[in-house]
Amino acid sequence: MRELSEQEKFWQGDFGNQYVERNTGQPLVAANLALFAKALSRAGRIDSVVELGTNAGNNLQALHQLLPQSELFGVEINENACAQARALDIAQIWHGSLFDFPRERTYDLSLSKGVLIHLAPELLATAYAQLYALSQRYILIAEYYNPVPVGVSYRGNSGKLFKRDFAGEMLDRYPDLQLLDYGFGYHRDRQFPVDDITWFLLEKRP
Repeated sequence: MRELSEQEKFWQGDFGNQYVERNTGQPLVAANLALFAKALSRAGRIDSVVELGTNAGNNLQALHQLLPQSELFGVEINENACAQARALDIAQIWHGSLFDFPRERTYDLSLSKGVLIHLAPELLATAYAQLYALSQRYILIAEYYNPVPVGVSYRGNSGKLFKRDFAGEMLDRYPDLQLLDYGFGYHRDRQFPVDDITWFLLEKRP
C-alpha cells in the first residue's frame, strides 16, 4: 500500500477536521452556485462530474442545483468530510486520496476547487494527470492564482498553501487542452462573496 505524503496526512487529520467545521453552510453553497453558473456558462451538456477534494460537499450541492440531470462523484481523503458529503445523498463519494482514485471511467467534467493550492509542488504533476485522465471533455480549476509559484503562510502553517498558474501549467503540459473561459470571484462581491478565487475552464480538443 502506498505511503501517504505528509501533505495528505495533514488533511486526513485534525487540521482537516477543523477545515470541515469552518467551511459548511448554505451561504457557501449559494456563492458556489453563482461561481459555477458563470464558470460553466460556455460549456456544453454535462452529464457527469468528478470533484477531486470534495470536503463536506458544498461544491457538489451547488452543482446538484445547477446540473440536476448530472451524475455527481466526489473524492475526499478526510473521513469526517467524506461522511458529511455522503449524508447529502446527491453524489457517490469515494474515501481516499485523489492520487489513488481509480481511473475506471471518464467524466464530462473533472473539477478542482481550493485543492491544488494545498498540494506540495512535487505532487502537482500527478494531480494534473488525474484531472486530465478523468476528464472526457472539460476541466474546471478554481484556485488562488499567481503568475509565479509562491508559498503563503496558512493559519500558522508553512508549506500548506501555494499560489501559482495551475491552469497555465496544465495548458503547457497537455497540448490538446484549450482555454475556453476564465474569471474571478471576489471576497467583496455584494451578493455572492467567495475567497478571491480565479477559475479556468479548459476543454479537450476533439
